[in-house]
Amino acid sequence: MINIIEKYPIASLSIVIVLMLLIHLDVPNVTIMEARNFITAREMIHDNNWLLTTMNGEARYQKPPLPTWLTAISGLLFGVESLFALRLPSALMVLFLGIFSYYFSLKLQFSKKHSLNNSLILITSFYVFGIINEAPWDIFAHGFMFAGLYYLFQFFESKQSEWKKAILAAIFIGLSIMSKGPVSLFAVFLPFLISYGVVFKFKNFKQRLVPFILCVLLFLAIGSWWFVYVRIADTQAFLEIATRETGNWSSYNVKPFYYYWSFFTQSGLWTIPAFIGLLYPYLIKRITDKKAYKFTFWWTIIAVILLSSIPEKKARYLMPVLIPLALNTGFYIEYLMQEFSKLTSKKETIPVYFNFGLIAVIAIILPMALYVILKDNFNTYFLNYILTSIASLIIGVLILFNLAKKKFKTVFYLTVVFMVSLFLFGLPISKVLNKNDDFKAINTLYSIEKKQQIKIYSIGEITPELLWDYNGILKDIYKNEALIIPSEENFGILIMNEDVKKITTQLSEKYHLKLTETYNLNVGSKNKQRLIRQLYLVSKK
Repeated sequence: MINIIEKYPIASLSIVIVLMLLIHLDVPNVTIMEARNFITAREMIHDNNWLLTTMNGEARYQKPPLPTWLTAISGLLFGVESLFALRLPSALMVLFLGIFSYYFSLKLQFSKKHSLNNSLILITSFYVFGIINEAPWDIFAHGFMFAGLYYLFQFFESKQSEWKKAILAAIFIGLSIMSKGPVSLFAVFLPFLISYGVVFKFKNFKQRLVPFILCVLLFLAIGSWWFVYVRIADTQAFLEIATRETGNWSSYNVKPFYYYWSFFTQSGLWTIPAFIGLLYPYLIKRITDKKAYKFTFWWTIIAVILLSSIPEKKARYLMPVLIPLALNTGFYIEYLMQEFSKLTSKKETIPVYFNFGLIAVIAIILPMALYVILKDNFNTYFLNYILTSIASLIIGVLILFNLAKKKFKTVFYLTVVFMVSLFLFGLPISKVLNKNDDFKAINTLYSIEKKQQIKIYSIGEITPELLWDYNGILKDIYKNEALIIPSEENFGILIMNEDVKKITTQLSEKYHLKLTETYNLNVGSKNKQRLIRQLYLVSKK
């Protein structure tokens, strides 16, 4: 089986993505960032806002539109209300990233097996697949950028100036900018250039200077045309949004410089191998291709340093670091595949036994943990429980058996299979954690509007998850601490719990107010007030 996987690397990567991500693509709950993307895509389709993008009928220029265009096109093809359709482009970008990781590794002169291992590490790293739900723009920005760097690396390494490679690099880097602005230029492109310069020295760069400059001009043109268009077409809104967004970089979610220095934990299953792969004095003595290792090592470290220099920090901003980190971790995995059976030093074997032994133990005890979690819902998820339990038990036992036999290659692939089986069989079980007796979808609001023949407004900006579920536009009539009372004699208002007293006091003198419904999109034990709205029907006295 392993020989077949290694013989057909692209097919193997594709199968992993299909089984791990596509089968249950519609299961996870819609996150706030997803909701923003989906709403904008929906309004593109319904209102034809393909260039001057909107959310809730108002200008939405915080992000470039390429990922949303792809989301909207997928929605047009497979259904705009289908979560599978709307998530499909971002899930396929994980495969896109994995494929380019494979080919980039080949260009670094790695073997096909080593290159496949790098890609498997990358696509099964926690924040690489997790980002498609938490922040779908990021996978497009960094995926396209990595593709651009694949061609740029070949351009730098070629003996002659290859204009074709420079143009292809420019196209993909431009698409990256069209996905999330200059973010990936700073987080991926710049660390790549610095590390390449440190290790490979930009040899014979003079003869490549002109095509490189034209490459830069081309990707800036491809990446910036939409910004220029919006700046001209809707100047005031564009400048207001740009001022607010740039201000966030230095004043919003500010964290200390060292906040990112546990970055390797974002790789999930590969945390310990990733950490050991970064122990430069240890690993540099144990690998043959020292130059390539230095390149991926410095690319990773420089990316972390640059991201750490920005005051605004979030865990998900580390996702681009996982790209060179996966390549770097691959060196350690390759070393273990070649040498683990010969190792006798406990200092080298204990981390391996601990990391993969822990994964095996988790796999073995998982059926018991799931049984406790399911409780009264056992019958509902019986098939998922049985399949997950059988798969995890078998994989856990096999990992322990092969660890004992020091067959590390088998252990590595079993770890990947464990991750795939969790998503394939176990992901639907996560729905049991969504139970909330107070849950009330806001998509029923339309029937109230139709029955009462009234229009409903929002007090303050409506939360994206609520707006997505509502499937329409809810105009905000409370801005800058000022209430704009609608002209209708009868209307509805959606109010957050904390604003009820303030708003009802302002209206009670001239209006009757009746609490009709409370909408709550919280799932499980969560109690986020931003996901709760009270509906009041308002009528003139």
